[in-house]
Amino acid sequence: MKLQFWTIGKGHESYVKEGVDLFTRRIANYYPVEWNIIAMPKNAATLSETDLKKKEGEIILNSLQKEDYLVLLEERGKQLNSEGVASLIHSRGNESVKNIIFLIGGSFGVSDAVKQRANYNWSLSLLVFPHQLVRLLLAEQVYRACSINRNEKYHHS
Repeated sequence: MKLQFWTIGKGHESYVKEGVDLFTRRIANYYPVEWNIIAMPKNAATLSETDLKKKEGEIILNSLQKEDYLVLLEERGKQLNSEGVASLIHSRGNESVKNIIFLIGGSFGVSDAVKQRANYNWSLSLLVFPHQLVRLLLAEQVYRACSINRNEKYHHS
């Protein structure tokens, strides 16, 4: 199984890059892992919020494979504790899922079409975080989940 982190926008800001890289390397000890930074549409500044979400949604949906398991980070999604995230990943492995894609949408969220395609909607918190910080939180929580599934000490250190 491969884990992928997809996000819309620019590359990692320096204040999160070191942490994202650290946790991504750690995850790689458990699963193949990669980041896919999806560039914003060229005319993003001229589009309405609805049109921008639709355009971004088309890019996302065209990039997904039918069998990909899409976890959408969504403010209205289900909140999980760390063991719940571990269970989500472990269960997909037991189902022989080839790719789990964790998607951080654009600044206005994602289109309804992407929401409908998502296999799981996950909310990191009731709080709102900058997208760059969500990248770091996501990478750390997925690493924590991997360590829980292997019964390693990181979760309680």
